[in-house]
Amino acid sequence: MNLLIDIGNTNLHWARQDAAGLGPMTGVRHGGGLPLDLLAAWEALDPPRRVLVGNVGGADLGETVARVVRAYWGLEAQFAVTRRDCLGLRVAYAQPTRLGVDRWLALLGALGRGAAAALVVDVGTAATFDVLASAGQHLGGLILPGLTMMRDSLFAGTRIPPGEPEPTDEPWAADTGAAVATGSLHALAALAERLHQRLWDRLSESAGAGSAPPPALLITGGDGPRIAPLIARPLELVPELVLCGLARLASTQWRPEN
Repeated sequence: MNLLIDIGNTNLHWARQDAAGLGPMTGVRHGGGLPLDLLAAWEALDPPRRVLVGNVGGADLGETVARVVRAYWGLEAQFAVTRRDCLGLRVAYAQPTRLGVDRWLALLGALGRGAAAALVVDVGTAATFDVLASAGQHLGGLILPGLTMMRDSLFAGTRIPPGEPEPTDEPWAADTGAAVATGSLHALAALAERLHQRLWDRLSESAGAGSAPPPALLITGGDGPRIAPLIARPLELVPELVLCGLARLASTQWRPEN
């Protein structure tokens, strides 16, 4: 059994991987530390063979996880590091390590699900959009504030009273707080549609005669289910996509120094 850990800016998710595949994902808010219920759950686990970690939550939290792994199982946690070429994925960045490891792992996860081309949208503390063309070529991506950060920055930078920032079922609102909440949801959903269409157009141009099949649209992250209903095209919600990328690494002889 392998233990796979995804440390985000706000939440920590983990799952076990065994011969049957990836198990159920469990998530907690970490607040910069490891909650007691998480420690109790890990203490009850059968000893893993390997522990792989994707960490964008900061060096201190990563070191805390590493210490717990040593104390519980006598293992060294293996922290994923973005590589230019790995398991069929080629990163577009001139400096690959500047691509967040969570984004890289999500792209590896998308390839592992058989996506020939895809737009990968991760809606968490930040909202990231990564474009994957055919044959594993990453074209680049975009980063925006996530829903909470987008709303908070607007309220902080204006004199708009926050009110009750609950979105409406309509694409507009008759209250300022609801207008901000609804607007942030539609902004991210509309960008997902726009980038997906741009990618599809590009693939069709490259295909020559006829139109290329539509690329996959994969939505992940804690707020993914909030924007998914607003996107007017086929998509897949894959909350565990980063862990899927870690699972691909764990199924190989990959090591951080490779």
